[in-house]
Amino acid sequence: MKKSKLFFILTILCAMLFLVSCSNDTTTPSDNSSEKIEVSVATLKGPTGMGMVQLMENNSKVNDYQFTLATAPDDIIGEVIAGNIDIAAVPTNLAATLYQRTQGSIEIAAVNTLGVLYILENSDSIQGMGDLAGKQILSAGQGTTAEYVINYLLTQNGLALGENVVIDYASEHAEVATQAQAGNYDVVILPEPYATSLMTQDNAFHIAIDVTEEWETLGNGALAMGGVIVQKSFAEEHPEALAAFMEEYQDSVDFVNENPTEAATLMETYDIIKADVAEKAIPNCNIVCITGEEAKTALESFYQVLLEANPQSIGGAMPGDDFYLTNFELNWPLVKEITPHEKSTPLVPDCPTLDSHMVDGLSAGRTRCSFCFAYRHL
Repeated sequence: MKKSKLFFILTILCAMLFLVSCSNDTTTPSDNSSEKIEVSVATLKGPTGMGMVQLMENNSKVNDYQFTLATAPDDIIGEVIAGNIDIAAVPTNLAATLYQRTQGSIEIAAVNTLGVLYILENSDSIQGMGDLAGKQILSAGQGTTAEYVINYLLTQNGLALGENVVIDYASEHAEVATQAQAGNYDVVILPEPYATSLMTQDNAFHIAIDVTEEWETLGNGALAMGGVIVQKSFAEEHPEALAAFMEEYQDSVDFVNENPTEAATLMETYDIIKADVAEKAIPNCNIVCITGEEAKTALESFYQVLLEANPQSIGGAMPGDDFYLTNFELNWPLVKEITPHEKSTPLVPDCPTLDSHMVDGLSAGRTRCSFCFAYRHL
């Protein structure tokens, strides 16, 4: 009898504990929907990654970014192919190659870096490409896009490599700078930030030719050398997360270009580049965020030149139309009427108060709620 009473009491206590536990569980479906999406983002040291620095510092109100900072593209290729990286900033020729290697599983969402190549001299004899005739020049990056771009510009300006202009190649950019400072070459080709570093250490050297300007003079559009790629599966499964990333990345790019001193400090903090060099180099790094048809046009022009120079530099063939995320803006979520939310709400994808919570500076006819960071077409 006593055992029966004891069992009955224990049963009642267990039931009460269960009810208390349930009453304390405040998780609702709407709470789960507001959880941040974890996004794996990879970027590189140098100009390709410099525009990402504010985003690395602030992270996101919408996504949970997990950043990987690599020294060279080869360090992240395997992870991208394996699908372990959702978004990456890489050279655009690598973007095309990854598209081919993954059978179309990679898309390009933006051009993030224009040309960063410069021809420098320690005199005033060069005013344009034609003045390179008779010059012996030192460069680095033989067999890379840098060589193909320079060769294309020389040909388009009536110069014949090996006949009326000679380009020697060093094993790396640092060696080019060393040779220039030693007085072994009067004309060199360097990318940023190496160009700025050389001019800082030897003020006799200055920029004679901006390779990006020469490219655009030929009617090729922007010299699209760096870009932002995304896994196609991620873009399809998480359009809101990708939309948020692109807007926050645009904000980061704007911050870097408008606040070079602060941005340079962050770049050193994240071991991207030394602050003193970064601050001087930022204006010449052509950090941008170009999307849509404008990006596609620039990329196709660039890829055509690379294809003719060396098909393997872009994976053997021109990327298909499905490589370009030109309809990216069309996938942004639209607003529906729901219960108005407070500022403290982490994320409400369908914000009804968008008109009164706008922030300025967004592209492609969109507005964004500054409370919940939802988006809508205007």
